[in-house]
Amino acid sequence: MSTKNTTNIVLCGVGGQGTILASRLIASAAMKDGLPVKSAETIGMAQRGGSVFSHLRLGEGAGSPRIGLGQADVIIGFEPAETVRMLPYLKAGGTVVASSAPVMPVSAMIGVSAYPEEEILAYLRANVSDLTLVDSRKASEDLGSSKCLNVVLLGAALQTGRLGLQKEDVLAALMEALPEKLHALNIKALNYIN
Repeated sequence: MSTKNTTNIVLCGVGGQGTILASRLIASAAMKDGLPVKSAETIGMAQRGGSVFSHLRLGEGAGSPRIGLGQADVIIGFEPAETVRMLPYLKAGGTVVASSAPVMPVSAMIGVSAYPEEEILAYLRANVSDLTLVDSRKASEDLGSSKCLNVVLLGAALQTGRLGLQKEDVLAALMEALPEKLHALNIKALNYIN
């Protein structure tokens, strides 16, 4: 926790990964637990593939919705390169929960630039002492869908205990936000990391 009982959380990824939905689920769960919430979102130029990040501040001490550099208690990264890009926000001793599976930028897909996947993951391992890397490819296979990876990462972040939220509140927020036909899959996704 940060000063004045505030938890600062940065979520980051690219368009189409459900980063904003995950941010809203955390905010809803916090409000269910009676915590004040401040949030700010930035969505990249491209609807799919553009950089997306959200700042969430939970608790009494949050004056501004923006988190300063070196102040995030938790970073939840839906894409490895975007996670590295947000590391300056992480405070000393902070927690990072990140997907190990890249979302290749168009320039890398067409061979104009490289995406050094192993180097990015090695950088995270070397520079974050409290790191949980989620094998998103395996989670997609096991769950039969990649559309709920945002909830898998949210579940992994809950497992760290650093969010300060009750799993029941996150589950209730999930059930309210999603249509009933998606409930069973997302319950499995939330509980995927144990």
